[in-house]
Amino acid sequence: MRRVGIGVIGCGNISGAYLNGARTFPVLDIKGLADAVPAVAETKAAEFGLRAVAIEALLDDPEIEIILNLTIPKAHVEVGLMALEAGKHVYSEKPLGIRCDEGRTVLARARQKGLRVGCAPDTFFGGAHQRCRHIVDEGTLGTIVGGTAFFMCPGHERWHPNPAFYYQPGGGPMLDMGPYYITDLVNLLGPVKSVLGSATKARERRPILSEPLRGQFVEVEVATHVAGIMEFACGAVVQIATSFDVAGHKHLPLEIYGTDATLIVPDPNRFGGQVQILPKGGEWADVATDMPYADANHRGIGLADMAHALRDGRPHRASGELALHVLEVIEAFEKSAAAGRRIAIESSATRPAPLSDDLIDGRLGPAPAPASKTGG
Repeated sequence: MRRVGIGVIGCGNISGAYLNGARTFPVLDIKGLADAVPAVAETKAAEFGLRAVAIEALLDDPEIEIILNLTIPKAHVEVGLMALEAGKHVYSEKPLGIRCDEGRTVLARARQKGLRVGCAPDTFFGGAHQRCRHIVDEGTLGTIVGGTAFFMCPGHERWHPNPAFYYQPGGGPMLDMGPYYITDLVNLLGPVKSVLGSATKARERRPILSEPLRGQFVEVEVATHVAGIMEFACGAVVQIATSFDVAGHKHLPLEIYGTDATLIVPDPNRFGGQVQILPKGGEWADVATDMPYADANHRGIGLADMAHALRDGRPHRASGELALHVLEVIEAFEKSAAAGRRIAIESSATRPAPLSDDLIDGRLGPAPAPASKTGG
């Protein structure tokens, strides 16, 4: 298979994970790195033995087919549109945009240009989550009636070297971490029908605890504790809470409740983890995670799938449509909290096709059509 040329714009904290992951997928050919601060791109290029170039040169390179957009969330749409105008497909780090109307603009422009949009997260490709998908599709849980999703921590200023953007428009725990949880839930259960949410902000200023900015303060401009209920089209009702204000908790990341069994889904920010199931009237049992891509951080697998899809002429799984649906759900929590009422979700999303269980050596070929059954 002819490799797909990739140009990377944005060489910040997450780029190393993508560049490491790209090494495991032969279809990806990283042609160059660019950043608004050229020295940042040069440092990253030296680390990975790649080429640092200006953003304009990257966009003009005829050998580059996909722009990997790893800028901060506020720049995702601007850079994505630049890539599309240059005739490139674009794959973005999550979220697709910081507002739903921005995401719609990107997808509309891509359709006009006949180009593809892909978007993280791609952790639902991971072996543990694909095993959970198979369990759901097999009907083991019976009718799925509900679930829970929890991400709560003290905040990213504990470890991130430049954490201010987490507390500015485009940040906050729901927009930052919600995509992992909601995308995995859509992969398992299908699209969301409505949202009911509440949101609070515990502090106006937060001290940075990480180097090199330790002791400085960031102003908090967004809600830092967001909770609510998602009603899925299949009938399931899932409670969710995301927070940067919580010292700790003992909730599991994801639980799915069916009439016949309960399923424990591992951390959706990871590719692996222990899957567990409790049959009605039975006892908890570990489920073997024998699907591929469960043994490491495979960040960029969604990009690799998009590259394979270009060559195979098939849909890619981490699609712009999926990301837009998730973004609308996330935005609905803010709207619901402000309006004090349930918000209907206008968009929909097709469940991504499951991965085959025999993929090896970085392959991501065609898969069977996605199963429509979600236990409802």
